[in-house]
Formats: sequence, structure tokens, C-alpha cells
Amino acid sequence: MENSPQYLFLASGVNNGEGFWIVGIKNCDENILEDENLLDCHRKELIGNESAKDILLAINLNVNNLLNELRKKNYLIARPSIGIPFDIPLEILENIFDFWLDIYKNHEAWEACLGLLKVRKRIPLTNLIESESLKGNSKKWAKKIETLHTYVPSSIKNEKLNDPMWE
Repeated sequence: MENSPQYLFLASGVNNGEGFWIVGIKNCDENILEDENLLDCHRKELIGNESAKDILLAINLNVNNLLNELRKKNYLIARPSIGIPFDIPLEILENIFDFWLDIYKNHEAWEACLGLLKVRKRIPLTNLIESESLKGNSKKWAKKIETLHTYVPSSIKNEKLNDPMWE
């Protein structure tokens, strides 16, 4: 059972009237939509359990990086009680899902991309790309990872400033 096949999936759902996306792992095809909160499955890949966990980790890190960056830029992003906000379009999540699933097939590329993603958690990769610090495939992958973080919502920014503490 240690590395038995699992389904890595991307689905949409609703919980208490609140919409969300979810990327997860299930051991059976039927189990995905048996969950009463899930509405539709948009991506589904049968892969080994350890591979599914690795890819899920990268997808979640990528999505968290994107959400954190949007919040830092004061975009109003709803926080659903579970999953990923519907504020992120399905196309963006599909691109993230597909990229990490595909890159996992090449161990060297996977290791490099995962390292770049961890760096991207702290700083944008654009400076590394522009400064010629990255060469060859690393530069190519850095550009792709950076594009997975470029979504900007059409929602209004939260322009309200906090009141000073001393007033």
C-alpha cells in the first residue's frame, strides 16, 4: 500500500454556500465525487502515492505563494473554510496542476523546479532571471514558475489604511 496508485485531482466544490477549489489525493476514482461537497472534477491523474504527495506539496506551495503575494498587494481574496478561493480562475489552477504533474516526470527538472519554487516563496525570481544568475534550463524553468505566479485578479484592491494606534 506504501506506493499504491492514487488519484491526484483538481475539483470544485461548495460548502455551506461557499465555493472553493481543491487539489487532493483519493485512492479510488469513485471516491472523488462521492464527497457531498464536491461538484465537478477538472483534473484527475492516477499515479503512485509518493508521487501524488510530492506533486500535491508543490501545487499547494505554488498556490500559497500566489495567494500570499496577492494579499501582500492588498487584493481582496476571500478565504473559504476549506480549499482554494474561487477568486483564482480554474485556468490558473489547471496550469499549475499540469506544470507540476508534467515536470515530475523528469527527476532533475523536478528537483530544480522545486528548489526554485521554494526560493519563490521568499522572493520573486525575476531578479535572478534578469541578473543572469540562472543559466540554461534553470532559467527556462524559473521563467515558467514565475508565470505561474503572475495572476492578478480583476477585484478591487483593499485601499483602506489602518488607523494609527496613537489616535
